Amino acid sequence: MRRLTILLVIALAFTGLALADNFTGKLLDAACYDQAKGAKPCDATATTASFAVNVSGRVYKLDDAGNAKAAEAIKSRADRSADPSKATSGEISAKVTGTMDGQTIKVESIEVR
Repeated sequence: MRRLTILLVIALAFTGLALADNFTGKLLDAACYDQAKGAKPCDATATTASFAVNVSGRVYKLDDAGNAKAAEAIKSRADRSADPSKATSGEISAKVTGTMDGQTIKVESIEVR
C-alpha cells in the first residue's frame, strides 16, 4: 500500500508538470501597459512591480508569485551582475513556464534573457 501511495504521488507530480506551458516573449510593465493601452512602450525595468509578457501580440499578466520571480530575475540578470545599480537596457525577453488562469499566468518559473 505504501508503494502504491508513493507511485501515485510521483505520478501526480509529473502530471502537474506536464500541464505547464511555456510562454516566450517581451516582458512588460503591466501597470504601464494598462494605463497606456499599449499605445507607448512599456518595457519592464528593475523598479517594475507588476509584470506581463507579450507573446506574439497577446499580453498575459503574471500572478503575484510570478511578479516576485520576475523582479528577482531582472535584478540578477547577467548584464547587471557586475554593476547592480546599472539600469536595465531596453527590451527584456523572458521564458515563462506556468499554467493559464483566464488572462493570467500562474508562474512556476521564469528565465529572463
